[in-house]
Amino acid sequence: MIVLQENFRALFYTPFYAAHAIGAYEAEKVAVELRDSPDPARTAADLRAGRIDVMWGGPLRVLLTHAADPASDVVCFCDVVARDPFFVIGREPRPNFRPSDLVGPRFASVSEVPTPWLCLQDDIRRDGADPTALTRTHGPSMAENAASLREGRLDAIQVFQPYAEQLLRSGAGHLWYAAANRGLTAYTTLVTRRAVLTTRRDELAAMVRAMYRSLRWLSATPGIEIARALTSFFPDVPTAIFVGAIDRYRALGLYGPDPVTRPEGVARLQAAMRSGGALDRDIPFETVVDNTLANEAVAAGWP
Repeated sequence: MIVLQENFRALFYTPFYAAHAIGAYEAEKVAVELRDSPDPARTAADLRAGRIDVMWGGPLRVLLTHAADPASDVVCFCDVVARDPFFVIGREPRPNFRPSDLVGPRFASVSEVPTPWLCLQDDIRRDGADPTALTRTHGPSMAENAASLREGRLDAIQVFQPYAEQLLRSGAGHLWYAAANRGLTAYTTLVTRRAVLTTRRDELAAMVRAMYRSLRWLSATPGIEIARALTSFFPDVPTAIFVGAIDRYRALGLYGPDPVTRPEGVARLQAAMRSGGALDRDIPFETVVDNTLANEAVAAGWP
């Protein structure tokens, strides 16, 4: 039995839930127990301590772990979310938006996790503006920021789905920026320790094949069927919002075509971390990613 712990419950993690909902693990003959996570930091600590076998989460945490401890054996081994799932939603339309336009408006960035703001501040720098010049709120939750946008206390907010879809469909918000459009940014993978990758290789290889099945299913299945299959994971998300959210994500190419982690996605993430002060040096791609099982799954072809 592989003990897999989620990072936190989020709609953009749909492929991970789909693997359970469509029986992908059973099809690959591997037993996987999915555990809830108290918080992302605790999940990462549980993995390092050996209390769980695998987690899903951002390569950002793996990079930070290796920066702090070069002897760490934590490693990404199955790519799933290959682009940034966050959006900038504004109260008024701004069809020609550029990241530098965030200088001036009252803006709230995501506080729950670090990656969204680190990536966005890098976009702002690349567009020629200073992120420290923003009138930026950092602290309230995405739900609280969405309420503030509706009430006119903010001009723009950074959120993921379903908050973005709810605001867009209600007319209370307008799409300014989909961060996925910047291109590949390594965002979420399966993560384990190299010792586990060695001792439980066959089981983890089956997990990777199961995730490949899930990615293929996700790309080929109508949104309404995806929403119905995952209702138990998101009971509070209305079906229409779920369908709109997942269709928007798929149109943006959020999910990788296969479980192979691309070096350019990791490079873009590291660049954002360096520009935001989270890293002071590059970590070699081979230190944080092992594509062996993913490459084997792709070479074997679609079952």
